[in-house]
Amino acid sequence: MDDKMNKKGQVAMFIIIGVLVIGIIVLFFIFKDEIIPNGGGGKEITPDSFLKSCTEEKIRETVGIISLQGGNMNPVFYKRFKFLEEGYFVNISYLCYNQNYYLPCINQEPMLINHLEDEIKNEIRTEMEYCFEELGNSLENEGYVVDAIYNGFEVELKPKKIVVEINGELTLTKTNESFRYENFTITVPSRIYELAIVAQEITSQEAKYCNFEVLGFMLFYPEFHIDKFLTTDSITIYTIKHQDSEDKFRFAIRGCVIPPL
Repeated sequence: MDDKMNKKGQVAMFIIIGVLVIGIIVLFFIFKDEIIPNGGGGKEITPDSFLKSCTEEKIRETVGIISLQGGNMNPVFYKRFKFLEEGYFVNISYLCYNQNYYLPCINQEPMLINHLEDEIKNEIRTEMEYCFEELGNSLENEGYVVDAIYNGFEVELKPKKIVVEINGELTLTKTNESFRYENFTITVPSRIYELAIVAQEITSQEAKYCNFEVLGFMLFYPEFHIDKFLTTDSITIYTIKHQDSEDKFRFAIRGCVIPPL
């Protein structure tokens, strides 16, 4: 009886070991093409991680600037204003505007998310090209012969993140072995997508009703805090803050203004 139990235990052990070995082999083949082999015995590098570490600061900086300027890196149609607690003037873009009195504002950015993607893309373009080149240089320093092709990139805003898809190829050759990598992805956590959706809703209601009910909206969506500030010349400045991340988006509106006496 004991011998039978021992044999069953041994069989079960061999099965478990076999499953583990197969799992390790499968994982190896899944991930091996994502890692740049490092012949020098140092830390292995992935193209995606290298590009993210090189560009993330610029992406965050760009998003931080345009978010407080109504979605524009260099606003051309804006309200220049300084909040006392911040202590400096900012050019805040109008997302909805009408120069006439009494009339509702007209939406200036009906495709706001697409516009934000374009603004980010234009601002980080030089940095992306530089970082792709630096990736090739770093690999050459590791002893690889590098054939790099860079065909630009696209920016997409998604819930909770910014995704940058880089259209490029890397072919690495070393000791008669070649490795090929293509189409890299960078993901940066951000709430600018959600903030832009709220900004679009505010703009839409201001254009229809000359008003946006801040308290009612925040009751339904407590993850957002919205500040509505009316300037002395009847310009409304909205500041939307995501409570968890504290990411902000700010813009100006002029509509349904009553003329001064």
